[in-house]
Amino acid sequence: MPQENKNPDLSRRNFLKAMGVLAVGVGVAGILRGVVIDIIPPNQNVESGYPTLQLALPNGNPVHTSDLIVNNPQIVIFNYPLQNEPNFLLRLGDSNNNDVAVQPTEVTIPATGAKFTSPGGAGPYKSVVASSAICQHLGCVPPEIRFHPPNDTSYPGKIHCDCHGSTYDPYQGFSVVTGPTQSPLPNVKLVYDATNDTYSASLMIGPVIYGRTSDLSGGNPISGNSTEVTTIS
Repeated sequence: MPQENKNPDLSRRNFLKAMGVLAVGVGVAGILRGVVIDIIPPNQNVESGYPTLQLALPNGNPVHTSDLIVNNPQIVIFNYPLQNEPNFLLRLGDSNNNDVAVQPTEVTIPATGAKFTSPGGAGPYKSVVASSAICQHLGCVPPEIRFHPPNDTSYPGKIHCDCHGSTYDPYQGFSVVTGPTQSPLPNVKLVYDATNDTYSASLMIGPVIYGRTSDLSGGNPISGNSTEVTTIS
């Protein structure tokens, strides 16, 4: 036969004491959670870490829209966000070389299934876009990787890497068209100043640049407030 509890008041006090400790613990946990959220805010904005650099010609003058050729078959690049980090600068058009407005689009990273939204085009026609010029497969750089204009019969309107065949679509956020790459090209967000008809690079969007653990580490910053745009064959 079970023994009768000879001190019910003591049991009741112990129960209430335990509940009080639990309540205090929950309260402290809530406070600590608030502190953690304050220290590490969710979806922290990382834009402040990237420099804003005006795109400039070799003579130091700012790049204007008229300096950019629609569907330029030559390779136009600039470094960003660090030195020796080449990026394509493209003014995209149709097969008749008329500007094409490039809209922001959802881009999938096949390697992880993650998605990001590309910034879309900048400039008066929303046709100027930029991305990393380092292939996301094994790191090949121009001229092995380059843009082919829409009237090119081999890879019309695509960025193709001759090293191993990876292909990207600059009209769709530099998304993957064909492998072996499993990652789109990191997009560069361009800011357009309509008053002065100038362009600035302000942010990388999408996967990390090939060969980096972070876009802002592993290299030297670009000195000054601008980055030089050059053309190679």
